[in-house]
Amino acid sequence: MPTYTNDPTLPTPSFPGSHMVIDDHYVFISGLTVADLSNGHAARGDVKEETRLVMRAISRMLEMEGGSFADVVRVDIHLTDLHTLQELDGVYAEHFDPGRYPARTCTESANICGGCSVEITVMAKRQHQSAQ
Repeated sequence: MPTYTNDPTLPTPSFPGSHMVIDDHYVFISGLTVADLSNGHAARGDVKEETRLVMRAISRMLEMEGGSFADVVRVDIHLTDLHTLQELDGVYAEHFDPGRYPARTCTESANICGGCSVEITVMAKRQHQSAQ
């Protein structure tokens, strides 16, 4: 049975959803933007800094479940401007071992919640499966 949980270091979601849904095999992390972070407001509009802060929050959430970016199997990214993709990629790639990048979708979305430039969603394999 899935567990629905929120990261206690983040503000409660302003949407009807959870930060994370965890089952026996995967950790699903809802799309995160800097607007979802208590310290992210000053970063809005700076794709590199938005990406850095969101990836840091995702890393912390993965660690809460005993995982890391090495366990990530899929990432969905939304950018308000695909012309900033190289800026995002420069920060994004720092979190993965070269040649071990997860499957990824990246789209341009004209409006991202909170007036942000980047939103990132993650699916990761769980390290610790519950006893059955």
